[in-house]
Amino acid sequence: MAEPRAYPHPHVRDAWLAMLREDALDPGLPIVDAHHHLWDRASGAYLLDRLTADLTAGHNVVATVFIQCGYAYRTDGPAHLKPVGETERVVAIAAGHPGICAGIVGYCDFRQTDTVDAVLEAHIEAGQGRFRGIRQSAGWDPAVIVQTSAVPPRGILADPAFRAGLSRLGKHGLSYECSLYFPQLAELAAVARAFPDLPILANHCAGFIGIGPYAEAPAETLAAYRAAVRSLAACPNVVVKLGGQAMPIRGFDWHEDVLPPSSGQMAAAWQPIVDICIDAFGPDRCMFESNFPVDKGLCGYVPLWNAFKRLASGYSAGEKAALFHDTAARFYRL
Repeated sequence: MAEPRAYPHPHVRDAWLAMLREDALDPGLPIVDAHHHLWDRASGAYLLDRLTADLTAGHNVVATVFIQCGYAYRTDGPAHLKPVGETERVVAIAAGHPGICAGIVGYCDFRQTDTVDAVLEAHIEAGQGRFRGIRQSAGWDPAVIVQTSAVPPRGILADPAFRAGLSRLGKHGLSYECSLYFPQLAELAAVARAFPDLPILANHCAGFIGIGPYAEAPAETLAAYRAAVRSLAACPNVVVKLGGQAMPIRGFDWHEDVLPPSSGQMAAAWQPIVDICIDAFGPDRCMFESNFPVDKGLCGYVPLWNAFKRLASGYSAGEKAALFHDTAARFYRL
C-alpha cells in the first residue's frame, strides 16, 4: 500500500471564482447555512465581511451555524478553557447581525473528563444564547490520512475516557457532531446506540472518500459507502449534513481547471452521494451546508447552493423546506 498522504484544502482565489457567474435559482427559498467557519489564517481570512458578501450574493440565507475550526483560542489561562475563546470571538463578530452565527458549535476534549463540565459551562456562558454543541472529530483512515491539521487518534469514538466526557452533553442540553470517514460510521453508530437520547450529527455526507485506494474501484467504494450510511441511519438520533464535497479528498480537482465548476457540473458529480444520504435518512434528517470557506477553494457560494437546489429539484415543497431550512433549525434550535 502506498504511503498515506495529506490532501490540503486549496486556497481561495477570488479572481478565479469571479470568472463564473450564476444567478441564484429559486432565490426566495429560505436557507439555513448549517456549517461554515470564520478564521484568520496565513492562507487567508474569512471573517464577517467575506461571509456577508457570500450570504447576500443572491440566495435567501436567513441564518447560519458556525462550526469550530480552532479560531481565536485564548492565549492564556487554563489550557482546557482555551477553546472557549473561539465562542467568545464569534459572538463578538456576529453581534448586531441577526441570523449570522445564530448557532455556535465549539470544541471540548471529552477525554479530559474532569474538566468537561467546566468547559461546557464556559462555552454556554460565552455563547450568550447561541451555543448549541460540541464537535470533536474522529477522522482517521489507514489508507489515506486526510488532514490539514492534527489527525485524531485512531478509535477515539470507542475510548472510554472520550465516552465519559461525551456523556456530559446531555446534562447541558447540547448536541454532538463529528467529521469522520465512511469506514468509521459503524463506530459512530455504536456511539449513537450507547447514547440514544443524544442528538448526533455526521458532517459532510458522512465522510465519503474519493481518493487513494477508494478511487481505484469506485463502484465498490460507493456500495460500501451506501451500506455504511444506511447502517448509521438506523440510529434515529443521528442526522447528516449534505455538503463538504468540494474538496480534493472527495475526488474532485476543479481548482486545477481554467474555470470554476458550474452548479450543473457539481450537481451531476455529487448526485450519487447526496441521493444515498437522503434515501437513507430522509429529508427530515438531512440539512445542506456550505462548509465555507473550506469548499470555497473549489467553488463559489451562489453556484454551490444552486447545485444543492438542482439536487433537490425532484422533492416536494415540504421536503425542500426540510433540506434547506427546517432540519437545521430544529436540530440547532434556531
